[in-house]
Amino acid sequence: MSEKSVEVVELEAVSPAVTDRYDNGFPEGGWQAWSTLFGASLVQFATFGYTNAFGVYQGIKAARYVFPLSQAHTRTDFYVRDYLTKYTPSDIGWIGGVQIFMIFSAGIITGRAFDRGYFHHLMIGGAILHSFSFFMLSLSHENQYYQVFLSQALGGGIASGIVYIPSLAVVSHYFQRHRPLAMGIVSVGTALGAVLHPIMLNKLFHGPIGFHNGVRISASLNSALLILANLMMRTRLPPRKTGSIMAIREFFHDPPYVFAVIGGLFVICGLFFPVFFLQLDAVKHGVDPEFAFYCISILNASSIVGRIIPAMLAPRYGVFNLLIFFTFCMVVFGFCSGGGITLTPPMLASLANDMGEIGARIGVSFAISGIVGLFAIPIAGALLTSNFHWWHPIIFAGATMIIGAGLFGVSRFLLAQKKGTQYV
Repeated sequence: MSEKSVEVVELEAVSPAVTDRYDNGFPEGGWQAWSTLFGASLVQFATFGYTNAFGVYQGIKAARYVFPLSQAHTRTDFYVRDYLTKYTPSDIGWIGGVQIFMIFSAGIITGRAFDRGYFHHLMIGGAILHSFSFFMLSLSHENQYYQVFLSQALGGGIASGIVYIPSLAVVSHYFQRHRPLAMGIVSVGTALGAVLHPIMLNKLFHGPIGFHNGVRISASLNSALLILANLMMRTRLPPRKTGSIMAIREFFHDPPYVFAVIGGLFVICGLFFPVFFLQLDAVKHGVDPEFAFYCISILNASSIVGRIIPAMLAPRYGVFNLLIFFTFCMVVFGFCSGGGITLTPPMLASLANDMGEIGARIGVSFAISGIVGLFAIPIAGALLTSNFHWWHPIIFAGATMIIGAGLFGVSRFLLAQKKGTQYV
């Protein structure tokens, strides 16, 4: 068996019987492995978890056009009711949209940089930029949109993007058979952040602390977590010393990878619609506005279990097989969305020909998805219209999820043929 063939076998999500046939050299645990995993979870909590909480600002602004101001009394719409009152919901929505775009699109650079051994450079640089950006946000002035956009959308988005892919990929240095579970645990940090950040910020902004000091407190907390995470995380495998942009071009001559990337584009079109519009939907349909604020936190909390259980089952049933199932089921969101989200990075990792490609494979796919994600929310808003035709964006989101699952199925079929096993 050639060296390349051995590397391919090492990356497969196979059954225990097949895994036991190979001494793959991965520790699958140990102090340094779990320390790195926990540190990566803290990174996700402090960065992407914070970004995922932005939907609370988007929802209530639109709700004011449905109910009188006295009814839409939730205290989560600080930007739109108190701070950026001269700007439209679309203007404010671009802050969150650009953050998502920056997080995913940065992967085309950070993925390759991770493979080349620049993990700690990325993590330290991202932590410094994240802290600087949000402390600058605390110095912004009312109705100065450019100050908020530069600090939160661009600065915060780029900083989160710098650390996002590396913090997911680093656990692949320690786990092979349990890689989906390890990445799932890391992604729980994002879900916990999306649950806790909006609650914390709401209490800070609308209590005696106020907005500017509230931002400073949250920035201090996230900065401390990022420092701790950097102290805990370590790489294990040597960097890839070869490779160029030509290697990335070769990815697109790999049919399983191409279909997986295209499938991801369709999934991203519908993925963020529930997160950004659930709160508005709840208020529009008569849910008490005070309780509606917690809908997004409840949604993200339900996805936590979905990020763990499917990942635990992946070594037995295969990453691709479970990803296709949960993507089809994602039309009911919640638990299933957690499964779909957490299985995507290990699915992309399973398509790599060797360990040195994992970061680049994930990064390129996420970068392309980020471009689509930039326009996904505006498309959903346009389909919703000012008359709130909810079935339009719901059908659009559901259809794109189903198409994405179908394309994942094609990728799975081609990969199974390529590797000669159904455990993919």
